[in-house]
Amino acid sequence: MIKIKEKIIERLSPKRIRQIRNIRDDLLSIFFPFSLTRLAQIHRTDKWGRHYYTPHYYNHFRRLKFKRIKLLEIGVGGYDYAYKGGRSLRMWKRFFPFGRIYSIDIFDKKSLQENRIKIFQGSQIDREFLKRIMLDIGKVDIIVDDGSHKNDHVITTFETLYPYLKEEGIYAIEDVETSYLDKFGGDSEDLSNPRTTMNYFKAVPDTINYLEYDHSKTQMPKHAGYVNSIHFYHNLIIIIKKSNNEKSSNYR
Repeated sequence: MIKIKEKIIERLSPKRIRQIRNIRDDLLSIFFPFSLTRLAQIHRTDKWGRHYYTPHYYNHFRRLKFKRIKLLEIGVGGYDYAYKGGRSLRMWKRFFPFGRIYSIDIFDKKSLQENRIKIFQGSQIDREFLKRIMLDIGKVDIIVDDGSHKNDHVITTFETLYPYLKEEGIYAIEDVETSYLDKFGGDSEDLSNPRTTMNYFKAVPDTINYLEYDHSKTQMPKHAGYVNSIHFYHNLIIIIKKSNNEKSSNYR
């Protein structure tokens, strides 16, 4: 029986194999519409198993489940193989039944497009490319950076895309363990190195309290007034964008 199955698979094209697997995954997904962890397992994405992101995502994303949201994920996966990758895009599609899912990748992954999933080819550090994409699709509700994980890339992408996130939108950055890995531009010796992803975002809480500064002595931080909260989890950062204009309680 196993040999017959192997022979059938050998005769199928990569495109056809993917189509069959997608049908199977979609059928299984019907039974777990509210469980991101189960959907991650069904669609074989590493957001659960290798990593443990889905419980955190569920806590932050569930209020948007039945909204007509737009989600942008940086990175499709599968490298330069045309029919590999896109697993998390299909997971998001099943979790958000009325959502539109967008993604960008350095490789041409348009063969993975389907209803409610659109993919653009380009670099996450090409600011002009990113701006063109955002002008095309408009402001989004969720951005997930699962791209190169290089520290300078993560920071450049955030600074470019954050203005295109809607009010009360959510920005997630995955695999921030690369903050400590040399080959990604990280640093495990100087834990205060300002060029790492972790240290860049450790400064973000100061933007929440920007009205308490003595602005005659301190420069206004980036994104001041537009960060409501930031959450640090194991290898994951989540930022909530919301106008922060509460009056100061400064006693100076």
